[in-house]
Order: sequence, then C-alpha cells, then structure tokens
Amino acid sequence: MSLLVTGSIGIDTVKTPHGVRENCLGGSAVYFSMAASFFSPVRLIGVIGDDCPFDLAGVFAGKNVDLTGLEIRPHSKTFRWAGSYRDDMDDRTTDCLELNVLAEHPPTVPERFRDSKFVFLANTTPKLQLEMLGQIDEPLFVAADTMNCWIQNCRADLNVLLERIDCLIINEDEAKMLAADLNLIRAARKILDMGPSVVIIKKGESGSITCDAEGHQFILPAYPAADVTDPTGAGDSFAGAVLGYLAQTGKTDFDTLKIAVAYGTAAASFTISDFSLQGLTSITKNEIDKRLETLRKLTHF
Repeated sequence: MSLLVTGSIGIDTVKTPHGVRENCLGGSAVYFSMAASFFSPVRLIGVIGDDCPFDLAGVFAGKNVDLTGLEIRPHSKTFRWAGSYRDDMDDRTTDCLELNVLAEHPPTVPERFRDSKFVFLANTTPKLQLEMLGQIDEPLFVAADTMNCWIQNCRADLNVLLERIDCLIINEDEAKMLAADLNLIRAARKILDMGPSVVIIKKGESGSITCDAEGHQFILPAYPAADVTDPTGAGDSFAGAVLGYLAQTGKTDFDTLKIAVAYGTAAASFTISDFSLQGLTSITKNEIDKRLETLRKLTHF
C-alpha cells in the first residue's frame, strides 16, 4: 500500500570519535525514505532551499522513492544541523541548528499523494504535523515522531496530534518526559491513554519496547553491532523500515508489527555503521533479511 513521509531534508555536519563529516546529506525524511524503500514505494514530502548541494534524484536513483512532493524554494536556505557524539556514542550534543526553510510554511501535499494509506509524520512542530495530516484524505495507519522541545513547549498541539495518530515512535527519554513517569512500561501505558493505539519506545543500544492498547508487549534487543561509526539517522531509518514493512504487507496487527520492529532494528544497524547514508546505500534487501534472521536466532529460547 502507499506510504508517505513528511519530514526534514538537511545538510549535516557530524563529529564522532571516528571522524568528522562536513556538509553531508541528512534529515529525517531522507533516512526514513531510504530505509523504507527496501520494502515499499515511498512518497516523500519535503522542502529545501535553492542552496541545497545534493541531487536528490541521483541519491534515490534505483530506489522506489517518488520525489513529486519535493519543493525547492527560491531565495531560501536548506535546514542545517551540526552535532557531536561522545565516546559512548549514545550522548549527542547539538552544536548548531539552523531551521531556515523549516521555519517557513510547510510544503503542499500533491493531489495524487492525498490517498496515501500509511503516513509517517517525522519530527517537527506538532502544529505542522497536524497541518500535513490534514491534507491526507483517509489514511489507514499514521505514525509520528516528536521530541523533548515540543513536549515541553507545544503540549496543547501535541495532545491534539496524539488523538489523531495510530502510533507514536519516540526514544526513552522523550517517553518518560511525555508521560511524567520514569518507568517505561507505565510510561507506555500512559501514552496509549493519550490516543495512539501503539507506542514504540526506542532505547538505543538497549533495543526497543513496543506496546499496544490491547495489552500486548514486545521487547527486542538492538542488533549486536560491534562497530558504531555514526548514530545519526538511526531512529528515522528504524521508523522507515517499520512503516515500509507495514505498507508492504498492508497489515497492522501486533504479530506483523513485531516483524516490522525487527526489520527496523536490522535497518538501523546498517545506518550506524557509516556516516550519512553510506551504511544504507551500500547494502541490499538480502543483507537486511540476514540480520533479521540473526535477531530471530538470538532472541529464540
């Protein structure tokens, strides 16, 4: 089934213990689309300035990613982010953030994209997420991401969003903040009471917790990656594979969701292996399948 993502396209500068990469391609919509395209056709909605140095058509050449929803805005500047990771690779500092075009009005969803059945609203202000969702006719399954800034400063809009989505995908610190509870299981239940029927809590190198409103729980460890070069985009790659698999199957039951989360875990393990998109662009779907089978063997007892 059709899968649409709306999110950022950015110019990143990343510093990790393994080196520095300046002015590389990043953004939530980019990582999501690349990971999701292994499973399903993707409709990308995003906006860049006319200063963007990347040929996105070339980046996604050979991938089933429809860029009809990409807007190049004259006289505007592309979103920029710079960040540094410490030795443990789990603690990140934002060194520079320039919203640029993301501070302007959101792009318009093309008419032929409005029938999308699976939708991912990548991290941006809840108000903009609601505006984008309002342009989709009858989605079957809507997932969204958020962050601590919006939880603290845009709670009223976020509460409205939570009532209109099916799935929230956030990290453990955000889950604790949103639920005002340090216990992740209780936090997940409280978030489910806010509206979503599914919550997926990402725990970095500790894996993930998935819970639904019917009481099902699924706890999966991270893929045992020995080499972590750059964690940037891992969460969006995770979400891309999750939604990509769901769109491929057209199902959203909990058993299907568990496989989707495992695929998300496998895809994210490739993202962290190199800078920018290189970890995802250098692999095939068969390699993701192999890591999924490894996860199955590691968690079977």
